Amino acid sequence: MSLLDRRLLVTAGKGGVGRSTVSAALALVAASRGKRVLVCEVNSHERISALLGAPRVHETIRRVARGVDAVVVRPDEAMREYALMQLRFKPLYKAVFENRFASRFLRFIPSLPELVMLGKILFHVKEERWDLVIVDAPATGHGLTFLGVPQALIETIPRGTMRSEAEWMRELLRDPSATAVNLVSLPEELPVNETVELARATRGSLRMSLGGVFLNRYVEARFDQEELSGLASSSGVLGAAANGARAHEVRAGMSMRYRQKLEEIGRPLVALPLLYPGLVEPSGDFSRASVEALADVIRREAA
Repeated sequence: MSLLDRRLLVTAGKGGVGRSTVSAALALVAASRGKRVLVCEVNSHERISALLGAPRVHETIRRVARGVDAVVVRPDEAMREYALMQLRFKPLYKAVFENRFASRFLRFIPSLPELVMLGKILFHVKEERWDLVIVDAPATGHGLTFLGVPQALIETIPRGTMRSEAEWMRELLRDPSATAVNLVSLPEELPVNETVELARATRGSLRMSLGGVFLNRYVEARFDQEELSGLASSSGVLGAAANGARAHEVRAGMSMRYRQKLEEIGRPLVALPLLYPGLVEPSGDFSRASVEALADVIRREAA
């Protein structure tokens, strides 16, 4: 099964590894193949719209690229939307959720914010408006908690409406034909170790299927030993270039070692190249062109 044949893709990984960038690139790849895509950012600083060169979307679903919609999912708005989806009657929603005593009580229900955010996302998965929903999940620890909420509730609450909701959510998350978790990492020790642990937890406690592993900021080797030896005695401008070449090869060696460790996870690995100035904005943020460049790599190697 192709990665993009699923209905739901979750992008997971340590903070700062490029989860949003990979989510945006995957969305462009899917849209280029005719799929209608929704990208959901979970309770985060909005990134997807900026990466795709579009105005901010906040909590309202808006178009950010051809075939790609995006939304930021936050607890309060998700509570309102998900409650209306379930109650289907606005006056009843107002009577329950806009009552200050009831709303104060609801804040103390464990995991309710995560449940309604997840419920809103999975409701969109079941809608026919989109062929693919991509979730830009919270960083590793919070991400595992977020995806594990249905199982946690099933284990702790009696039968009833909330447990029934948790059961269908768990079923959809664990369906390998519908859902896959993509892991994003960097060629560095801490991100790689955390990715290996995340893969173990995804398959173990979450019992979810892994999609691909995306190794971001990967450095390819470009010089052989003979070329480096020939530059060893260089000085001046050529000497500076030689130092740069040697530094590049050191990073390339590290990239290869960490790639081999991630390949032990046993899922297809896509190495996304380190991008240099020209594809990155002066602010340090990726431009739309940089996301397109990474999408081209994914299109060739994975999707």
